[in-house]
Amino acid sequence: MFALKCISGRLSRLGTASVLTATAVALPALLPGTAQQAEAATMGVKALNVAASKKGSPYQWGAIGPNRFDCSGLTLYSFKRAGKKLPRTAAAQYNSTRHISSGARRVGDLVFFHTGRSIYHVGIYAGSGRIWHAPKTGARVRLERIWTSAVWYGRVA
Repeated sequence: MFALKCISGRLSRLGTASVLTATAVALPALLPGTAQQAEAATMGVKALNVAASKKGSPYQWGAIGPNRFDCSGLTLYSFKRAGKKLPRTAAAQYNSTRHISSGARRVGDLVFFHTGRSIYHVGIYAGSGRIWHAPKTGARVRLERIWTSAVWYGRVA
Protein backbone atom coordinates (compact mmCIF):
# COMPACT_ATOMS: atom_id res chain seq x y z
CA MET A 1 0.00 0.00 0.00
CA PHE A 2 2.88 2.36 0.83
CA ALA A 3 4.34 1.84 -2.66
CA LEU A 4 1.01 2.73 -4.26
CA LYS A 5 0.69 5.92 -2.15
CA CYS A 6 4.23 6.97 -3.07
CA ILE A 7 3.56 6.37 -6.73
CA SER A 8 0.23 8.15 -6.48
CA GLY A 9 1.90 11.21 -4.90
CA ARG A 10 4.55 11.30 -7.60
CA LEU A 11 2.01 10.78 -10.37
CA SER A 12 -0.16 13.67 -9.21
CA ARG A 13 2.72 16.00 -10.11
CA LEU A 14 2.99 14.53 -13.62
CA GLY A 15 0.88 15.16 -16.73
CA THR A 16 -1.66 12.63 -18.05
CA ALA A 17 0.68 11.04 -20.59
CA SER A 18 3.40 10.77 -17.96
CA VAL A 19 0.95 9.14 -15.56
CA LEU A 20 0.14 6.46 -18.13
CA THR A 21 3.81 5.87 -18.88
CA ALA A 22 4.78 5.76 -15.22
CA THR A 23 1.96 3.34 -14.47
CA ALA A 24 3.03 1.04 -17.28
CA VAL A 25 6.56 1.04 -15.91
CA ALA A 26 5.73 0.81 -12.20
CA LEU A 27 2.84 -1.66 -12.21
CA PRO A 28 4.80 -4.73 -13.37
CA ALA A 29 7.30 -4.15 -10.56
CA LEU A 30 4.48 -4.09 -8.00
CA LEU A 31 2.66 -7.15 -9.34
CA PRO A 32 5.06 -10.07 -9.89
CA GLY A 33 4.34 -12.08 -13.03
CA THR A 34 2.35 -9.28 -14.67
CA ALA A 35 5.08 -8.41 -17.17
CA GLN A 36 5.44 -12.07 -18.21
CA GLN A 37 1.68 -12.42 -18.65
CA ALA A 38 1.51 -9.22 -20.68
CA GLU A 39 4.42 -10.39 -22.85
CA ALA A 40 2.71 -13.76 -23.46
CA ALA A 41 -0.55 -12.01 -24.34
CA THR A 42 1.23 -9.66 -26.73
CA MET A 43 3.06 -12.57 -28.38
CA GLY A 44 -0.22 -14.48 -28.76
CA VAL A 45 -1.93 -11.48 -30.36
CA LYS A 46 1.01 -11.02 -32.74
CA ALA A 47 0.82 -14.70 -33.69
CA LEU A 48 -2.94 -14.40 -34.20
CA ASN A 49 -2.41 -11.44 -36.53
CA VAL A 50 0.17 -13.40 -38.52
CA ALA A 51 -2.26 -16.32 -38.86
CA ALA A 52 -5.07 -13.96 -39.94
CA SER A 53 -2.75 -12.46 -42.56
CA LYS A 54 -2.52 -15.95 -44.11
CA LYS A 55 -6.28 -16.10 -44.73
CA GLY A 56 -6.96 -18.03 -47.93
CA SER A 57 -3.61 -19.85 -47.99
CA PRO A 58 -4.15 -23.46 -49.08
CA TYR A 59 -3.86 -26.41 -46.71
CA GLN A 60 -1.06 -28.83 -47.46
CA TRP A 61 -0.16 -31.67 -45.12
CA GLY A 62 3.32 -31.10 -43.67
CA ALA A 63 3.61 -27.50 -44.92
CA ILE A 64 4.97 -24.80 -42.60
CA GLY A 65 4.52 -21.74 -44.83
CA PRO A 66 4.90 -19.12 -45.95
CA ASN A 67 2.27 -19.88 -48.61
CA ARG A 68 0.83 -23.28 -47.62
CA PHE A 69 0.17 -24.74 -44.18
CA ASP A 70 -1.13 -27.65 -42.21
CA CYS A 71 -2.63 -26.90 -38.80
CA SER A 72 0.51 -27.09 -36.69
CA GLY A 73 2.54 -25.55 -39.50
CA LEU A 74 0.34 -22.44 -39.29
CA THR A 75 0.75 -22.14 -35.51
CA LEU A 76 4.51 -22.82 -35.75
CA TYR A 77 4.91 -20.18 -38.49
CA SER A 78 2.72 -17.61 -36.70
CA PHE A 79 4.49 -17.88 -33.35
CA LYS A 80 7.91 -17.93 -35.00
CA ARG A 81 7.04 -14.60 -36.67
CA ALA A 82 5.89 -13.34 -33.25
CA GLY A 83 9.25 -14.31 -31.73
CA LYS A 84 8.62 -17.73 -30.17
CA LYS A 85 9.74 -21.14 -31.39
CA LEU A 86 7.24 -24.01 -31.19
CA PRO A 87 7.72 -27.72 -31.88
CA ARG A 88 6.45 -29.09 -35.20
CA THR A 89 3.39 -31.22 -34.33
CA ALA A 90 0.14 -30.33 -32.58
CA ALA A 91 0.80 -32.87 -29.79
CA ALA A 92 4.34 -31.56 -29.22
CA GLN A 93 2.99 -28.00 -29.21
CA TYR A 94 0.44 -28.97 -26.57
CA ASN A 95 3.21 -30.47 -24.44
CA SER A 96 5.24 -27.26 -24.73
CA THR A 97 2.45 -24.90 -23.59
CA ARG A 98 1.10 -23.97 -20.18
CA HIS A 99 -2.25 -25.75 -20.01
CA ILE A 100 -5.16 -23.49 -19.09
CA SER A 101 -8.90 -23.84 -18.56
CA SER A 102 -11.47 -22.66 -21.08
CA GLY A 103 -12.43 -19.93 -18.61
CA ALA A 104 -8.86 -18.62 -18.59
CA ARG A 105 -8.39 -18.66 -22.37
CA ARG A 106 -7.37 -15.45 -24.11
CA VAL A 107 -6.98 -14.29 -27.66
CA GLY A 108 -3.75 -15.79 -28.98
CA ASP A 109 -3.88 -18.99 -26.92
CA LEU A 110 -3.65 -22.29 -28.74
CA VAL A 111 -6.73 -24.52 -29.04
CA PHE A 112 -6.04 -28.25 -29.24
CA PHE A 113 -8.68 -30.64 -30.55
CA HIS A 114 -8.56 -34.17 -29.17
CA THR A 115 -10.16 -37.57 -29.17
CA GLY A 116 -9.54 -39.08 -25.76
CA ARG A 117 -5.89 -38.31 -25.01
CA SER A 118 -4.89 -38.02 -28.67
CA ILE A 119 -4.53 -34.51 -30.17
CA TYR A 120 -5.43 -34.25 -33.85
CA HIS A 121 -5.70 -30.51 -34.61
CA VAL A 122 -4.58 -27.06 -33.40
CA GLY A 123 -5.61 -23.47 -34.05
CA ILE A 124 -5.14 -20.01 -32.52
CA TYR A 125 -7.96 -18.65 -30.37
CA ALA A 126 -9.46 -15.47 -31.88
CA GLY A 127 -12.10 -14.78 -29.21
CA SER A 128 -15.87 -15.34 -29.24
CA GLY A 129 -15.45 -19.10 -29.64
CA ARG A 130 -13.53 -18.82 -32.93
CA ILE A 131 -10.10 -19.89 -34.16
CA TRP A 132 -7.77 -19.18 -37.04
CA HIS A 133 -6.61 -22.49 -38.46
CA ALA A 134 -5.62 -24.54 -41.50
CA PRO A 135 -8.49 -27.04 -41.45
CA LYS A 136 -7.92 -29.92 -43.89
CA THR A 137 -6.97 -30.99 -47.39
CA GLY A 138 -8.91 -28.97 -49.96
CA ALA A 139 -9.57 -26.11 -47.52
CA ARG A 140 -7.81 -22.81 -46.88
CA VAL A 141 -6.67 -20.95 -43.77
CA ARG A 142 -9.77 -19.39 -42.26
CA LEU A 143 -11.54 -18.07 -39.19
CA GLU A 144 -14.04 -20.58 -37.92
CA ARG A 145 -16.21 -21.35 -34.92
CA ILE A 146 -14.94 -24.04 -32.54
CA TRP A 147 -17.19 -26.97 -33.46
CA THR A 148 -16.73 -29.27 -30.47
CA SER A 149 -16.28 -29.16 -26.72
CA ALA A 150 -13.43 -31.71 -26.98
CA VAL A 151 -10.71 -29.07 -26.83
CA TRP A 152 -7.85 -28.18 -24.55
CA TYR A 153 -6.17 -24.80 -24.31
CA GLY A 154 -2.49 -23.93 -24.03
CA ARG A 155 -0.65 -20.65 -23.56
CA VAL A 156 2.71 -20.13 -25.22
CA ALA A 157 5.10 -18.61 -22.69
